[in-house]
Amino acid sequence: MGARTIEIMDCTLRDGEQTSGVSFLPHEKLMMARMLLGDVNVNRIEVASARVSEGEKEAVRMICRYAESVGKLNRVEVLGFVDGGKSIDWIDECGCKVINLLAKGSLKHCTHQLKKTPEEHIDGIYESLTLAMQKGMAVNLYLEDWSSGMKDSPDYVFKMMDALVESGIKRFLLPDTLGILNPMEVTKYFGQMVERYPDTNFEFHAHNDYDLAVANSLAAVVSGASGLHVTVNGLGERCGNAPLASVQAILKDQLGIETSIREDRLGEISRLVEGYSGIAIAPNQPIVGENVFTQVAGVHADGDNKDNLYCNNLVPERFGRKREYALGKNSGRANIAKNLELLGLELTPEQTRRVTQRITELGDRKEIVTQEDLPFIVSDVLKHSAPEDKIKLVSYMVSLAYGLRPMATVKVEIDGKQYEDNALGDGQYDAFVKAMRKIYRERLGRTFPTLENYAVSIPPGGRTDALVQTVITWRSGEKILRTRGLDADQTEAAIKATIKMLNIVEQEQMQDSESK
Repeated sequence: MGARTIEIMDCTLRDGEQTSGVSFLPHEKLMMARMLLGDVNVNRIEVASARVSEGEKEAVRMICRYAESVGKLNRVEVLGFVDGGKSIDWIDECGCKVINLLAKGSLKHCTHQLKKTPEEHIDGIYESLTLAMQKGMAVNLYLEDWSSGMKDSPDYVFKMMDALVESGIKRFLLPDTLGILNPMEVTKYFGQMVERYPDTNFEFHAHNDYDLAVANSLAAVVSGASGLHVTVNGLGERCGNAPLASVQAILKDQLGIETSIREDRLGEISRLVEGYSGIAIAPNQPIVGENVFTQVAGVHADGDNKDNLYCNNLVPERFGRKREYALGKNSGRANIAKNLELLGLELTPEQTRRVTQRITELGDRKEIVTQEDLPFIVSDVLKHSAPEDKIKLVSYMVSLAYGLRPMATVKVEIDGKQYEDNALGDGQYDAFVKAMRKIYRERLGRTFPTLENYAVSIPPGGRTDALVQTVITWRSGEKILRTRGLDADQTEAAIKATIKMLNIVEQEQMQDSESK
């Protein structure tokens, strides 16, 4: 494909919000818009549909004010309708300068939904187009249900195009509204559009009903598309849209296509949208999933040691991440060696064998072993220089009463000295953490690590509700730690994970001071 470039329009704030159960607050939309336009550097963002609500109007105003202040107002777009100018007035009042006008791309939508003839619909489009241009707006045109139109009524599609191709519309946006196409059909129909209207900018908007959104986007580019529409994490109605990260990777690696995207920020925007949407990213989601850069099988880690035999172009560093090597019954000595290497621990082959055996035993019991566990496992197995717990939980009490905030009283021993404090919280564990923070802040004059994520589950593979597993992610300075607690009580499991984390931090600080 040479040095060809493709425009990327992100529709997370409009189409992504049509995901069942997802509704973004105005300030959330602003934060995502800032990151998409700035850090991730997509070409354009579609941020809303006109005339939805006053809250939506305020969100668009906020985004447009920000975009104008940084010279990016022409990269913000709003979906509007052929409604006698009402959408255009709404968009204009928000300060937006680009309208994506929604027209009908299939005869059945035109005649059955609008109950208009094609000629009447074209007249309405021209009326809206004239009004928008009078207000200084640029106009792109969606041909809604274009995929069905090409299948069932291509003459209608071509009639619309013949009437509008010289009208001043900047881009024609061709959606597979119902997600019905496959790559061969996209190639055929998109090719027909490009061949018939060679000097026209066509963009493709994929839906993922048959799990073909990324493949269909690829086919559209091969067939001459000048732009693609995506959403972060593939959010969207029904099965969603083409995911931004996957489309970016496949364009660069499979076609050699250039885009404006900053790949090392894709993980960051993915996590931000995950948090605001409440829709969890699947662990095996390409590029952004938690597990996609984790090698589980020992043979793969062995291959990585031997000239990266199990690596492809999707190296984690490219996306601001790093490769990890899972610890469990399938790890093998190569995985263990990789983790030991990352921790700076050197063992003899016999010692590595014994540690591997221990981790395999834990894996057979369905225990999750993290890299942070490894020094303790090594010390336990080798029976020497076992790290002594610097922080010990002496006692604690958490209370929960109807109508009252939970309270925790905590007594801990740190370097042989006991400290006690109490705090109120929004939950039992929250109260415990706040009490610990007080001890660290007021008694020790130290910073307590920040809680980044908190997940509770039945232990992997477990078929009982007797035990719960709490996995907590912490940030200590620039370092991310993940610790785990297992207990019949959820709060107790979380407290175990917390004390474990504090001892890891203490151990690292002690090692740092000794190295100095």
